[in-house]
Amino acid sequence: MTTGAGTFRADALVKKVPKRVWQKLSAGRGAKEQRFYDWSVIDLVEVALDHRQLLVRRNRTTGELAFHHCHSTASASLATLIKVAGSRWEVEETFPSEKVLAGLDEHQVRRYPSRGRWVTLAMLAHAFLAVVRFDEHAHRPTPGDLIPLTCNEIQRLFISVVVRPVHGPGHRATGPPAHRLGWSAWRRSHQARSRAGHDRRQV
Repeated sequence: MTTGAGTFRADALVKKVPKRVWQKLSAGRGAKEQRFYDWSVIDLVEVALDHRQLLVRRNRTTGELAFHHCHSTASASLATLIKVAGSRWEVEETFPSEKVLAGLDEHQVRRYPSRGRWVTLAMLAHAFLAVVRFDEHAHRPTPGDLIPLTCNEIQRLFISVVVRPVHGPGHRATGPPAHRLGWSAWRRSHQARSRAGHDRRQV
């Protein structure tokens, strides 16, 4: 990394960072809680109109370091850089989510066109769940003792209340729809208590 004081390896450059400049900030909410890390940013030598910065993330438990070499047309704030770096987790989470919820990995690839159709169908199914979740969050306030509806819960309800009854008695879920909706509310209240416990521990 080239700085105003010379060229250094990234790990050597971090050792020169004063302790007071590290900030505890969240990279966004993870599966259960906010993902808090220690962050620091180092300005690098600019090239033409390209602003370059080295964003450093330090694990608060293990001390493990991660580096992000940042390029932007204008100098970006630490909060902006962290928001962009944290979005990588959401992108990576999309793939296992599509595998579980939409069967992205359940296709036996024999020809490229069939693979393309299957991937497109899986992405549309996942998009349907995401749009329904967004609509629920935007137009139907969630009670304080429940977590907002997730894609997993919407998929579970859709299969239980809509898909199985359509396929006849042999595929019918046990209990009336009100019973299955009750189980959904119970799961969400349990998850809300669990999330509150994780948040209190983080604080």
